[in-house]
Parts: sequence; structure tokens; C-alpha cells
Amino acid sequence: MKKLAAGFILIFLLSACGTDSSYEVSMERDLYFQKDKTSAFEINVTDKDQPAEGLDISAELNMTDMDHGTYEVSFKEKGDGIYTGEAELPMAGKWEMIYTLEKDGKASEKVMEYEVKEPAGAAMINGEWITNEDLEFYRFINELHLAIKAEEAGEKYQGDELEDVLTGLESEKESIQDQNTLLTQIIRLRAVAMLGSEKGYQAEKKEIEKELNMVRGQYDQFKIAKKMISEFGEDKFWNKEKAQYELIILTQKVQADLIAKVKKENPDVNEQEVLYLAKKQYEDLLVSQVHSLDIEIL
Repeated sequence: MKKLAAGFILIFLLSACGTDSSYEVSMERDLYFQKDKTSAFEINVTDKDQPAEGLDISAELNMTDMDHGTYEVSFKEKGDGIYTGEAELPMAGKWEMIYTLEKDGKASEKVMEYEVKEPAGAAMINGEWITNEDLEFYRFINELHLAIKAEEAGEKYQGDELEDVLTGLESEKESIQDQNTLLTQIIRLRAVAMLGSEKGYQAEKKEIEKELNMVRGQYDQFKIAKKMISEFGEDKFWNKEKAQYELIILTQKVQADLIAKVKKENPDVNEQEVLYLAKKQYEDLLVSQVHSLDIEIL
């Protein structure tokens, strides 16, 4: 009797955790490998094409082509059939993922193969990467502008006054090394430029060339600017600047719209007040636009 009971229990456990359920599991977001960081999982679970809710979900992950051991992931319910989890994976490549989905004491398994990819950058906006090259360029531009300020200060001040200015600039230089600071700058510009595109604006070639000629003339006034741009690579720098000014011009057109709107709504206020109100509306618009975008920071 004891042997029969043990066999019955084993059969029951196997059947209770079968694979023939109506649950379907798919990746809600692409999964990327990040060295020494956790990778964020976001899966979509449906039951007969409807969001599956109230599930306890875990997964075991193994590489299909090599042995890196088993990695376990526990998921939390986000709502509307979306579940999230995280794991620190050793490398990109093909992985087998065995999901256990349980509800009301009944469990089932779903198995999928998935290729974990190397990220092409540090973040994405609506599926478009903010690449490491983008970050490198923004870091360089910030350093370039600080170097120009330092050159100007050297011509204008001396002694303790000069030392105070240079100390302040050095503090700013430390802050721009922070990746989140750079990402914020990039996201702000791209978000409003996207809004400009949505409004039907375009950055015409002649407008871009005009802006580039203007900024080239400004940089040519400073020895440090010419030296730094040469070291960065002139072609590389001006190609990046061209792409940058396409976004800047779209942003300027959105700003011009707001200024015109404020003037129309407030015909009796002075120019300074118009700019103040337009700036406030711009920041509100920016926040709203950023919230409307699908932004994923890795």
C-alpha cells in the first residue's frame, strides 16, 4: 500500500504541473544582457487571448549552447497580464526559459527559447536607441563649453576671482560625467523634437547649414575649442553636430509656437513676461511629452 500511495502522489504532482494549459507567455519587452547588472524581464501572459491575472509565476533559465548553471526569476504582477522580474545573467545568447504558472493550487509549465541580446546603447525612446556614441558626444559638448568658459574667464579675471570661477567650472565638469545627467539632456531635446515632427515641422537643409555656420564661427574664436574638436575628430564632430541641429531646429519651432501663443493670449505684457510664461508652458509641455513616450533606461 505504501508503494502504491507514493506512486499515486508522484503521478498527481506530474499531472498538476503539466504543459497543456491555455496560458501563453511572450516577452513584453526585449531582454538585454548588462554586465554586472540585473536584466529586467517584462512578460505578457494571456489565457485564451485574455490577460491572465492573479498568477504566481517563476522561471528557470539555462543557456542552450553552454553550461552557465540555472538562474531563477520570480515575477511580480504589474496588471493587465503583465509580470515583471529580474536576474543577473552571465552573458548574451540563446536561453531556454521554463515558466511555472500557478493559480488556485494548479500549476502548469511553459517553455520558450529566447535570444538575450547585447544592448546597442544606454536607453531607448520609442524603440530608438540612445547609443554610447550619443553619450560620448554629449559629454564632449559639455566639456567643450566648459573649456570655452574657462578660456573666457582667463581673459577676463585674475587672481582669486579667476580661481573661484575655475573651481566652479571644475565642479560642473564632475557633474556632467554622470550618465543620468547626459541621458536627461538627450531625452529632453529628442522629446520636444519628436513633438515638432508630429506637428509637421521640418528642419530644412538651409536652416541646418545656417546654424552650423554660426556655431562654427563661434568655436573658431577659441583656441581650446579648435584644439578639442581636432582631437575629437572634425568630421565626426560636425556630422554629430548636424544631426544635433536637426533636432534643435525642430525644438526652436515648437518654442516659437509657444511664444506666439503667449503673445496672443497676453497682448498687454512685456517681452520679458512673455518669455517667462512661454518658458513655463514649454516645461509643462516637455513633461507631458516625456510621459507620452516609451522610454526604457537600461
